[in-house]
Amino acid sequence: MTVSAFMVIAHRGASSYAPENTFAAFDLAIRMGARHIELDVEATRDGHIVVIHDDTVDRTTDGSGPVAGHTLETLQALDAGSWFGGEFASERIPLFEEVLRRYKGRAHIHTEIKGRSTYLSERTADLVRQHGTVDQVTITSFQKARLEEIRRCAPQLTTGWLLGEVSDAAIAQARALGLRQICPRASTVTPELVSRLHAEGFVVRAWGVDTELVMRQVVQAGADGMTVNFPDKLIAYLASSQSTAARPTAEPS
Repeated sequence: MTVSAFMVIAHRGASSYAPENTFAAFDLAIRMGARHIELDVEATRDGHIVVIHDDTVDRTTDGSGPVAGHTLETLQALDAGSWFGGEFASERIPLFEEVLRRYKGRAHIHTEIKGRSTYLSERTADLVRQHGTVDQVTITSFQKARLEEIRRCAPQLTTGWLLGEVSDAAIAQARALGLRQICPRASTVTPELVSRLHAEGFVVRAWGVDTELVMRQVVQAGADGMTVNFPDKLIAYLASSQSTAARPTAEPS
């Protein structure tokens, strides 16, 4: 598998080295050579779509309370970086549309739909279309209902289902929904699973890669990509594997 062919997806940006879901983390991932970034979206009280993983701001900012309980103005006043390191104190919660503008043409954006807002899926899809990035965004979710909403309102968008376990029923449901990707937990990825999903016509993208050992196992299983907090290490591994495979075998003496 070559570096260019494999989807090296920086999970919430290069989140091993910078505060997750911030411009610092996304910019760093791109400097490292990643051409895919992953992020999460939630809705504010006043209907804006922001980039944050949790449904509360407590873990990754100096604020507290649910994302949906804050207006955009109050959210963007929060410090979203100091929890990771003092040098990131200027980081703020980004608007999803700011991310689309900043990385258009520079990175493919894997967008996980979070939350329970009745308009989150539709509004996210609207922003993707408004910014002309339909071919540069993949929508994912653990929630089948969110994927159904996306398929109804934006069938042209690529969609993937995040799954803990891949079952026969899930494969059938993904096919019926017209999903392009199945995204299994990394610890469940085997060559046999990848071969089956490929035979069913799905792109296989793993999540939950928490060690370099698991990272290597996912590549060796034949998956098409993975989210990873340390994209530099995955890029280096792929380059090393490619170099080793291309090295000529010594002639017998």
